[in-house]
Amino acid sequence: MIIILGLIAVLAVVVIGVAGVLGNDGSGHALTHGFAVFGFQPAGSTGALFLSGIEVGVIGLAALNLLLTGAGRARRSKEHRALTSSATGTTGKQPSPRKEADDRLADATVRSDN
Repeated sequence: MIIILGLIAVLAVVVIGVAGVLGNDGSGHALTHGFAVFGFQPAGSTGALFLSGIEVGVIGLAALNLLLTGAGRARRSKEHRALTSSATGTTGKQPSPRKEADDRLADATVRSDN
């Protein structure tokens, strides 16, 4: 249900964006008054400027999505390592075969002394 609502919202935004670009196109909506962005003076209409704003917004939203996805993945990975280490009683590192052999030898020696 949430996916359907999201698709309807995306469709509505696309329709509004297209209507905004097409409604502000032509010579009657030319950019005037020395409009500049970071020293760049775009040519065209207010509709073209609106479309550029939409593009910048989509890129920013995608970047934020990547950032939050990476942060969530890192948190889940850290939680998984913590759960794994607490379940095995280790720090998440596998003991070396040499260490395991030494431990078995020490256990056998203690049992034979008793």
